[in-house]
Amino acid sequence: MGDGGISRRTVVAAGLAAGAAGLAGIPLASGGKATGDARRRMPVVFLPHGGGPWPFVELNFSTKKENDGLAGYLRSVASVPPEKPAALLVISAHWEERVPTVSTSARPPMLYDYYGFPPASYEIQWPAPGDPKLASRVRELLGAAGFQTAEDPARGYDHGTFVPLKLTYPDADVPTVQLSLQRGLDPATHLAMGRALAPLRDEGVFIVGSGMTYHDLRNFGPRALPVSEAFDAWLRGAGTAAPAERDRLLERWQEAPMARRAHPREEHLLPMMVIAGAAGEDRGTVAYEGTFAGVRLSAYHYG
Repeated sequence: MGDGGISRRTVVAAGLAAGAAGLAGIPLASGGKATGDARRRMPVVFLPHGGGPWPFVELNFSTKKENDGLAGYLRSVASVPPEKPAALLVISAHWEERVPTVSTSARPPMLYDYYGFPPASYEIQWPAPGDPKLASRVRELLGAAGFQTAEDPARGYDHGTFVPLKLTYPDADVPTVQLSLQRGLDPATHLAMGRALAPLRDEGVFIVGSGMTYHDLRNFGPRALPVSEAFDAWLRGAGTAAPAERDRLLERWQEAPMARRAHPREEHLLPMMVIAGAAGEDRGTVAYEGTFAGVRLSAYHYG
């Protein structure tokens, strides 16, 4: 397990307990309840965010058909929740900290965490408000599950957040909080994070994991297609399996076909672990399946 100062057993057990308590409407640490209003339960989604400032700047690494397919899917994500979310909680592949860390700014700036792109790439805006109250609630739930946490009042929206969500919510009118991955990238830890956060689904919060189901920056295009297809086929089976089997498979993802060739470093896969944990007993569906930059990608919805 990565940093954080608690054992895997403690995290998993506490996460399950906190999740069960919240879903049952049992008062949590601050006295809030997961079932405290009449909102319908929110789904959870893991989506691929594409590459760099795509599609807001014309780039040459994907075909028009690929661009249109992924952009069309990301626009459709706005129709997935049963009602407009009260807020978004985004777990982006592009933020890692020693302990799970939340953005707390009421007006997060833009964070252009890419380089070498045309000047227009650094002028993209997505001025969604932050939500300090939600950030505090995220820390409360994770703390109840045994996690050490932190906050970052200066953190801006990285491209794992603003690129897909500028398509999903172009009006930038839904308050948004980012949550980091935990260094060490332990899958069981991130599954437990998701379980701890599950009560937010009954509080109007739409939890989104933003990553990629294939991510080897040195190997995109036709030569990488067989690798991406082999791993994606396994991931589709794992992501839609019965919940206990799903979590078992995802925890041992490195045993999958072509696992380390698809993800030499797994930061772009780990947001899916958080989403799977938050999914609870919901079965997954493959909501998008296509190619981008010549490799196979997929997206998963739960609830």
